[in-house]
Amino acid sequence: MRRSGSTRRGGRSGRLVAAGVACAAALAAVAVPAAEAGPLGHRSVHWEAKDSGTPQVRFRGLAAVDRDTAWLAGTQGTVLRTTDGGTSWRNVSPPGAGGLQFRDVEAFDARRAVVLAIGEGEDSRVYRTDDGGATWTESFRNTDPKAFYDCMAFFDRRHGLAVSDPVDGRFRILATRDGGRSWRVLPADGMPAALDGEAGFAASGQCLVTSGPRDVWLATGGGAHARVLHSADRGLNWTAAETPVPAGDPAKGVFALAFRDRTHGLAVGGDYRPDQASPRAAAVTADGGRTWRPAATPPPAYRSGAAWLPHSRGAALAVGPGGTDLTTDGGRTWRTVDTGSYDTVDCTPDLSCWASGEQGRVARLER
Repeated sequence: MRRSGSTRRGGRSGRLVAAGVACAAALAAVAVPAAEAGPLGHRSVHWEAKDSGTPQVRFRGLAAVDRDTAWLAGTQGTVLRTTDGGTSWRNVSPPGAGGLQFRDVEAFDARRAVVLAIGEGEDSRVYRTDDGGATWTESFRNTDPKAFYDCMAFFDRRHGLAVSDPVDGRFRILATRDGGRSWRVLPADGMPAALDGEAGFAASGQCLVTSGPRDVWLATGGGAHARVLHSADRGLNWTAAETPVPAGDPAKGVFALAFRDRTHGLAVGGDYRPDQASPRAAAVTADGGRTWRPAATPPPAYRSGAAWLPHSRGAALAVGPGGTDLTTDGGRTWRTVDTGSYDTVDCTPDLSCWASGEQGRVARLER
């Protein structure tokens, strides 16, 4: 949430920027041998596992609120919440949702959150809670058998979007103006035609991302080209740009986006099949997604999630089943800093980063 500035906040902002730079520098440090350095290349910076108590669940949905509070959404209709930094987790799953796959969660604070279930027809649903998951309201259930919702993103506490794979040749956009309490399908006339076979990937909750009050980007794959679509008016009108990330196969494309502001963005992806190589699996933009250029040194394998480190202009993380990669130059070069499996990653303004994935895995970046 954006807040008006003041002298006191400006001082705090300056300290956070300095701390963010220090965090990025620590991540990039190679002053000690790798065998002694810990999983993120430095003794004092590492992923610290947090026991979710749910090894049977894969958490592709993650919403980090701050260092203490985070929400997870995963298979078997599972939603977990922590308010003590991951020391303990409360199962706050919506009743009767055990057959659903939650792939995205957007949290406004420790009490208010919205979760998205994916799937064909009525399996695509949205739930909202205002009491920390004690009760849930189903606010949307898809009734179109041709629709399959993948991801969700919010501009602020009231305005948000969800995206479905193409219906009648165009991606379908669902919009809310009341924080996810009600939804409506937006007109399709401002959406470019989809390519043959083109779709979004419900791999990390990051195929649809926002920056600021009106800008939103959509990542695609499966078609002849991996594209990023952009809207500057909250999803009414869109333009499409090709990326250098390989496509041409249902398993290939851009899986996740991260934007530091409305001009600087990252795209990561590749081929999610573990026996297939993923060359050129990352790209960067400096013009709001109008053009994309390949990373000079991309991650070595498929990556499904990405996040900018807080208050840093050049540092970001990318995660996937094969490991975590770090860039300190805005996405031009990446290097692997951890080999653990994670599907998604999220960072918060108080310099906290979280990651989650298969077998109930969840971790917080510790310094």
